[in-house]
Amino acid sequence: MRARMRVIFMGAPDFAVPALRAIVERGHEVVAVYTRSPQPGGRRGLELTRTPVHRLAASLGLTVEAPATLRNAETQEAFRAFAADVAVVVAYGLILPPPVLAAPKLGCLNLHASLLPRWRGAAPIQRALMAGDAETGVDLMRMEEGLDTGPVAREIRTPIHPDETAGELAVRLAEIGAGLIAEALPELAGGRLAFRAQSAEGATYAHKIDKSEAAIDWSADAVAVRNRIHGLSPAPGAYGEITIGGRPERVKILRAEVVAQAGQPGAVVDPTLVVACGDRAIRVITAQRPGRTAMSGRELMRGAKLEVGAQFNPAARPQSER
Repeated sequence: MRARMRVIFMGAPDFAVPALRAIVERGHEVVAVYTRSPQPGGRRGLELTRTPVHRLAASLGLTVEAPATLRNAETQEAFRAFAADVAVVVAYGLILPPPVLAAPKLGCLNLHASLLPRWRGAAPIQRALMAGDAETGVDLMRMEEGLDTGPVAREIRTPIHPDETAGELAVRLAEIGAGLIAEALPELAGGRLAFRAQSAEGATYAHKIDKSEAAIDWSADAVAVRNRIHGLSPAPGAYGEITIGGRPERVKILRAEVVAQAGQPGAVVDPTLVVACGDRAIRVITAQRPGRTAMSGRELMRGAKLEVGAQFNPAARPQSER
């Protein structure tokens, strides 16, 4: 018979949903779900939108808490009162202060989407893709006060595919991570989950993505351009600026492949929307004009009436932002 644990789950985005579902399906008692507070959304920004974790928790009839901070004594006492065996944290987004870390009997576990100590921090999936890493994975670690510095209990590695976007990789890692946490909780309950300290070498930080990073620098080599495109897809979306109908327009590029063509960086050199880079070129597989649905590169060429020889601004910052 599996040990049934009292679990506090802490998470917010789609990436955390499979882990919460797996914990519930394994028969653990989820005594509370902590998530981020609802944010304005909808077409006019007037509707309050709950996080994906909040929506799942509500559909399962679970208690949901959405404090703005965990740093005040009242919130910490409420957390402690749930008398949890363990807290499982997956992309929660708030710092857990020492009184919260110490409250669960068996501590707080974090499911992190990288191979620690590489890519500690907020955007490990995007940074791994943008850096051209060959592999990534998920780590299950015990949380401490440092940022993703705690000892690791379990790790699953997986290759990064050349055509994989951050959105697709996140879905894949979320499912891998859900299985990992489901298997680890019974071992934790039975005292069989061993932890190892992270290496002191090779630590890198996955800083939050800044909007300024979305502008494509066409003078970079094609592999770097593709990696940036895939690392920022679907959001915020890497973009180039090109003149369409006499006006500069930002075009988000969501998927691309490297091809052995050449030309002036930023120049369209093929009617399938092949754009030259500093070395070789990328073929745009999927792109999106402002206010329109995603389409193929060929469809964009046709709809925008672009010809071979059209030029994306080659600078890292489009002229319209200078």
